[in-house]
Amino acid sequence: MRLFLGIMCILTFTFMSYGQKVLSLNEAINIALQRNTTLKKAINNIEANKSTVKAAYGNFLPSLGASASWGWSRNKQKAGGSYTFQGITINQPDTTITSDSRSYSASVGGNLTLFDGLSDFANLSQSKNQLKSAQLSLENLKQNIVFQTMNLYYTVVNDQQLLKVQEDNVKWNKRNLETITERNKLGAVTLADVYSAQVQEGNAQLGLIQAKNNFETAKSNFLYYLGLNVFENYSFADSLTAQEEEMLNTNLTNEYKNMSDLVKEALDNRPDYKSAMIDVQSAEEGVTMAFSGHLPRLTGSYDYYLHSNVLHSLSDLSNSQTYSIGLTLSIPIFSGFSVENQVEQAKVNVMNKKVDLEDLRRTINQNIQTTYLNLQAAKTGLEVSKNNVKAGGENLKIAQEKYALGSGTLLDLLTANYNYTNARTSYINSEFQYIVLNEQLKYYLGVLNYKKFE
Repeated sequence: MRLFLGIMCILTFTFMSYGQKVLSLNEAINIALQRNTTLKKAINNIEANKSTVKAAYGNFLPSLGASASWGWSRNKQKAGGSYTFQGITINQPDTTITSDSRSYSASVGGNLTLFDGLSDFANLSQSKNQLKSAQLSLENLKQNIVFQTMNLYYTVVNDQQLLKVQEDNVKWNKRNLETITERNKLGAVTLADVYSAQVQEGNAQLGLIQAKNNFETAKSNFLYYLGLNVFENYSFADSLTAQEEEMLNTNLTNEYKNMSDLVKEALDNRPDYKSAMIDVQSAEEGVTMAFSGHLPRLTGSYDYYLHSNVLHSLSDLSNSQTYSIGLTLSIPIFSGFSVENQVEQAKVNVMNKKVDLEDLRRTINQNIQTTYLNLQAAKTGLEVSKNNVKAGGENLKIAQEKYALGSGTLLDLLTANYNYTNARTSYINSEFQYIVLNEQLKYYLGVLNYKKFE
């Protein structure tokens, strides 16, 4: 019977392991870059911006159109009656005269804008800037997706390791409760110690339940962000990679000592900051476009017209030919202040874009400074937490030995285990906090590489 149950357990574990899909960080980022709906819309908008640039070039080209027409009409006239000629009345019979007429025509023509107050040039420059700005915004969006994916992924792995800590804590408390119960039966410890151990074991179970809930919630949020089915069974790495271990063992704060250099690097690399600068230029082109309403407009027109009343062959259309070329000069005199309003709105738009640019600059400064300080604190906290784990483990061993010899109290033992569990929890949180802050600083500096995941 035991052999049968053992075989069933092994088969069940094997089946569950086979059914799980291992999801690495690189795979997750690749999936996010492929499935993110906001990214898909941004890529679609790039194509729209390219079309806008093409249309802006088209404003410099002459237009050309062709038309053809055909017409038919019938005229009926009645003739007849009577008239007198040399005293003789002559009666003329009533008759109806019918005449048909047809017309055929064709024309080719168009117009060309010769001068429009430099509006076309400003429009072309603005459309190019908008395209470049959209491309930079797309880069920033990709960097954001990579960082958000990393953040969510490390949250899942962090909670997974915290779950293992709580599982170990439950196992320890169960063994401790069993030991104390047996010693109580032998009269070595009091019943109060048994009750205290039971309470502690129950608290450990509650901690395990909370840890499981945190892990499942983090996993659900992560899969939802990737666009995957949250009910799918995925597994994640249960240990740090060699690159992550190297990151933890390296004091990265030594590489970022000069804060002004960090800010300069961010302003040189951040795609969103570059995009905001281009948005200011686009807004300035809008002022030129609006001001062109005050300037004269010169357009040229051209037309070639063919007409015929009979059409036995296409050559008959050339019976009547008309060529025309014209120039039209439009001079705005008064527009009811509409042009002034457009110019003023364009200028306000420029000022607002400059305000947005300056606000973004301040935000970048604050983000870099805050992240850098947090990174320094995380590095220090990581070292302290690592030492606390080592000290807590040794203290737990001493407390266990003292309690086994009767020279220590149960409270000392439970306190030592509680401190050791908290030390392990703090160390795991410190590890992933340091890793995430390092990636966050790269993101704020605009150097987070997304191309290697595409």
